[in-house]
Amino acid sequence: MPVKKFKAITPGRRLMSTLDTSMITRSKPEKSLTIGKRVRAGRNNQGKITIRHQGGGHKKLLRIVDFKQVDKLGIPGKVTSIEYDPNRTALIMLVTYSDGEKRYHLAPEGIKVGDSVITKDKAKIATGNRIMLKYIPAGYSIYNVELAKGKGGQIVRSAGSRATLVAVEKDHAQVQLPSGEIRIIDKNCFATIGIVSNVDWNLVSLGKAGRSRWLGIRPSVRGKAMNPVDHPHGGGEGNQPCGLPHPKTPWGYAALGVKTRKRKKFSDKYIVTRRNGSKLNK
Repeated sequence: MPVKKFKAITPGRRLMSTLDTSMITRSKPEKSLTIGKRVRAGRNNQGKITIRHQGGGHKKLLRIVDFKQVDKLGIPGKVTSIEYDPNRTALIMLVTYSDGEKRYHLAPEGIKVGDSVITKDKAKIATGNRIMLKYIPAGYSIYNVELAKGKGGQIVRSAGSRATLVAVEKDHAQVQLPSGEIRIIDKNCFATIGIVSNVDWNLVSLGKAGRSRWLGIRPSVRGKAMNPVDHPHGGGEGNQPCGLPHPKTPWGYAALGVKTRKRKKFSDKYIVTRRNGSKLNK
């Protein structure tokens, strides 16, 4: 969707931009596929803040999106509408199957109302069709990729993202992820053909603090702007560096550039090439 800009009639409008919503064909969601969403504002069951910078925002309904689609194998469906989902960056599409059931799917870029989609082990290579990796030709763009057979799509689901099928060898397929990492996945896992919709989402500028609050995002304050009692970076006269060998979190742990990846011995065996281009020794 193209980005829409505004005349600078107010300071908030000056740098503000939104997406053109002409692709969205329905404003209200399918009632049978929605449930209420409780806003917890980053607090746990004791009411204590465990995730900072969350709270407020517009009330939302949770759309039930089908990431698996395996119980609809071989049943053709038709795209009934393309809708906005406030809980994700991508658009969603309402698919009505030939047996009358309706499901929400992640919408690919370029899909239109009236198009047909199907989930099948081996099907036509067309945008929106969900197929096993072993039947997809190398070089095709895919999204909503399974990591374990039958678990449903877990990766490549955000707006404008895509993975590329590099090759299929023996029991595994090599898939290049949006980060550049090449990973081995079971060739019997499913993936959807195409690119996730809303590719211009990263070009949107909120323009003012209030629009961020509508999204449920509270302000973030720099540690160096605080007092020493509030943050390890705080204190000093005027604008001062943090005065530490390395930056720290508000709780004193190392931050920025610290490796946080766990369970390496379980996941390294599935990585062929890291996102920085380095090869792993197999």
